[in-house]
Amino acid sequence: MRAVRILLIIGVILGGLFVAADRLAVSMAESEAAEKIRSSQGLRSTPEVSIKGFPFLTQVMAKELDEVGISLKGITATASGRTVNVTEVRAELVEVKIKDNYSSAVAARADGSARISYADLGKAAPAGAKVGYAGAERAAKGQVKVVGPLLEVLEGAGIQVPRTFESLLKGREATVYSTVQLEGGNTVKLKADSLPKLPVPGFDDEIRRALDYDLKIEGMPAGLKLDRAEVTEDGLKFTGTGTNVSLVG
Repeated sequence: MRAVRILLIIGVILGGLFVAADRLAVSMAESEAAEKIRSSQGLRSTPEVSIKGFPFLTQVMAKELDEVGISLKGITATASGRTVNVTEVRAELVEVKIKDNYSSAVAARADGSARISYADLGKAAPAGAKVGYAGAERAAKGQVKVVGPLLEVLEGAGIQVPRTFESLLKGREATVYSTVQLEGGNTVKLKADSLPKLPVPGFDDEIRRALDYDLKIEGMPAGLKLDRAEVTEDGLKFTGTGTNVSLVG
């Protein structure tokens, strides 16, 4: 009986050592993967990486990880030369195969999401314009509110207003509700549902050009495409899926 107890104690100790070694190994692997993602994607900050599943060491030996979660910050978006931050990009990658002597990894499939705050959307908007929540009814239609001094917005978009019309537009504020759409898996398009009525003939095309804009999200993991946009009180949320998604390499 004493021998059985000793064997049990030894088994518990060895098991504890294995778990400790496994957790240490996964922690080191997460740090290494995060640094590789940062350098390969050209990010300003190091992402958070979470390797799931137990034990980790047997997954490494098989060169396939069950699931990996990443949270990317430092992703940017551009609109007409203006660069803004994407608040956060998250991805859950499944069946991640390790390749090229552990220098690259590709997930069989992935679910991803991205968030852009209204503050950052405003930075990408035409000069002088602000973007905000338009209420629950408009949000359900995928719309946001864009407001700005009309003359400043037009001039900020490089549109020359004839001097004879400046006095008519000065002090006028444009308020439109723009529908948010996704195109190509990484481009956010804001298009005004209707244009403000102006006492200036033939200016509709110029107003449309000033108020509508595209925002291209750069640095998404290769193979992950965003295909659904949701308007929330805090900003825009995008979700999507992908196959053969490159994690690093």
